[in-house]
Amino acid sequence: MLIYFCSSSHGYGHAARDAAVLQRLRRLRPDWTLVMSSGLSSPVLKLLLGDAAIQQRSCQWDVGMVQADALGVDCAATLSALDQLEQRLPHLIEAEANWLASQGQPVLIVGDIPPAAAALAQRLDAPLVWMSNFGWDDIYGPLGAAFQRWADAAAEAYRSGDLLLRCPFDLAMNWGLPERRLGLVCASPRSIPADLEASLDSQDAPLVMVGFGGLGLSISRNLFQLWPNHHFLLPASSVASHAPELASLANLTLLPDGLRPVDVLGRCSRFLGKPGFSSFCEAMAQGVGMHVVERSGFAEASALMGGLRRHGQHRCLSRQDLDTGAWQLDQPLLGPSDAALSASGASEAAQALVNWLADHF
Repeated sequence: MLIYFCSSSHGYGHAARDAAVLQRLRRLRPDWTLVMSSGLSSPVLKLLLGDAAIQQRSCQWDVGMVQADALGVDCAATLSALDQLEQRLPHLIEAEANWLASQGQPVLIVGDIPPAAAALAQRLDAPLVWMSNFGWDDIYGPLGAAFQRWADAAAEAYRSGDLLLRCPFDLAMNWGLPERRLGLVCASPRSIPADLEASLDSQDAPLVMVGFGGLGLSISRNLFQLWPNHHFLLPASSVASHAPELASLANLTLLPDGLRPVDVLGRCSRFLGKPGFSSFCEAMAQGVGMHVVERSGFAEASALMGGLRRHGQHRCLSRQDLDTGAWQLDQPLLGPSDAALSASGASEAAQALVNWLADHF
């Protein structure tokens, strides 16, 4: 059996959760061929997958929303990118269908959540499982007439699936499919270099992870200096343009390439960042409080923030709070209104795929 994940190129979070599920699948069925197909760079996928036996295919299956920065979207650029992708997809679908057919194995397509996964599955006459907390129909629909045809096309594609693995912090996804609800979908921490471990263990101040996704966000060094009794951790790759000026700060450590935020997050007392599926899952799974900057213009953000208030220890910040350094790190966390979510969503997804295939093959 060959499991082929069509992973969204919209951001790091889709690939992170897909990699977590593939890792669990690898443990359950080491005899299966597992493939991650994504537009993200090979080094990023290699880091997320952590297993050379999981194959990579370099494919951009969707656009999602073009980001203006870590907290904003560019609608005009998104529409242009969608038009360009539409011209490239037929060739990509044909090429990947031919490659998959050449493998000589039955295939299951898993889409998270490019609509084009439906066309690939139809070309192969293969079953299709969706896994996500939203569809692009949910995102494009509220953006007005210019996006309507893209919303309608996405909804039509999603209705052609055989199963929906519904992740937390979810939007409507009214596709008329059988569903399996999942808990938090995230990877487990890996060991970190001994020198970094010793450095973090020696800190007397509370550790705060700062995360604004792959695009990062330019935060003035002066703002970190407003919090001398806290020690901040930032992935160096997210602040490449101004890493030298940040590296000189006594209360900040730049995390090296080759290290995932989830690997050190459990050492932190707080997380400071934007609404993001993987960040929320990782922080909730490891019991880390979240200081989250609210954003507009992207429908998933409201679902994420609602989920944060229901299930996570948190404080909600405005963009002005972020830009002025009013990060509330000295304030007590607000408790969730509902019970904690299961942290075993990746294992649940992997087992659901195994069970579905056992029932249908």
